[in-house]
Amino acid sequence: MKNNYAPNLDAALAATLPPQLQEHLLTCFSKSELALLSNDWNFWSQFAQRAPDGAWRTWLFLGGRGAGKSRAGAEWVSALGRTGRARRIALIGPTLHDMREVMIEGQSGIRSLPYERPDFEASRRRLVWANGVQAFGFSAEDPDSLRGPQFDAAWADELCYWAYPDETLSALAHGLRLGEAPKLAVTTTPRPIRALKQLLAQFDTVVTRAATWTNAANLAPDFVAALRQRWTGSARQRQELLGELVEDVEGALWRRAEIEAARTREPVEFDRIVVAVDPPASVGEKADQCGIVAAGAWGEGWRRSAIVLADASLHGATPHAWAQQAASLARSLGAHAIVAEANNGGEMVRAVLQAAAPDIYVRLVRASEGKRARAEPIAAFYAQGRVKHAAAFPALEDEMCSFGAEGFSHSPDRLDALVWALTDLLMGGAQPRLRLL
Repeated sequence: MKNNYAPNLDAALAATLPPQLQEHLLTCFSKSELALLSNDWNFWSQFAQRAPDGAWRTWLFLGGRGAGKSRAGAEWVSALGRTGRARRIALIGPTLHDMREVMIEGQSGIRSLPYERPDFEASRRRLVWANGVQAFGFSAEDPDSLRGPQFDAAWADELCYWAYPDETLSALAHGLRLGEAPKLAVTTTPRPIRALKQLLAQFDTVVTRAATWTNAANLAPDFVAALRQRWTGSARQRQELLGELVEDVEGALWRRAEIEAARTREPVEFDRIVVAVDPPASVGEKADQCGIVAAGAWGEGWRRSAIVLADASLHGATPHAWAQQAASLARSLGAHAIVAEANNGGEMVRAVLQAAAPDIYVRLVRASEGKRARAEPIAAFYAQGRVKHAAAFPALEDEMCSFGAEGFSHSPDRLDALVWALTDLLMGGAQPRLRLL
């Protein structure tokens, strides 16, 4: 006979157990015991989600999409806060929005866990537990904000998708100096960036790994199916689904080291800035992305160089939405023009962009050769050191380092926008592959 208290047991968590153990739990435990068990992280969690034992300084949890990385980081910080094992904790996300909406207030965030909830002081970006432990939020977009504060623990979420991973980790390292053994937990889907490789090379770093499938019981079936359809059998499956560190893909036009070496934060006075748009052929969840990339250039002749300034690409957006996105980006950067591919949409593309940005010149271009033929000259400019990136653009860079490889099948919309922007800036209107309409 089933226990009347079975509803107290989390169904998704129970589904991860063998059927015999599920039945045992549902029939042999009381209501209060089931409630305690449902909140026992050490019982329910995957091995990879638990902070390892031993004298480590950095714990790297590398996982696929939806592998439970954020929950693992939030559980670790919450335990430190409730027990007082750390007094001052740093929380660093890709942006302030991510820090608050994922790490603190998200469904798997610190304040959503079934324990004592710390108070959140939004104006100070600070969590405060009843015992006086404090956790402070930071954005990896502003590494300098970590200069000065001191901590004895830190949680870095999605490190490989930070705008300035090297600078942010360097600033954090100087502040992680309180207590007897300061600790850093890093939860991220891996990408072969320099910052992650340096952490992996340290003798006091421990690593746990989990694939998307290990957490499938807690994910929407449609989400898991969509990931399988998109990446299974492709070069990115190991990275995005299995949580493995994947180096350069054979046949791709770009190499990771090349892009890592192209990072710059040096101020430059541009003589031309453009926002390039690669419009999708349709709208909705199954539509391609609308690639929107901004870049600026300076110099003359063979010395002319460019810096990629932003990737504001959108997925599933209507023409009005992506036109507004491009217009807002162009205005924020003081762009001289919006360059848009007209193969999909023709004059409609010009019309929606001019409606959104009547004050900015809109230039339509058409592709007369294949994507690889258009991208190869741009890859050569990178190899010559004539193109830099103002920050890390993970989605764009993943596309660049996969394009041309065996198994790459989806539309490279971000890359297309990048190619149009840099073609305009470095090759000019005389480029024979473009036709001004």
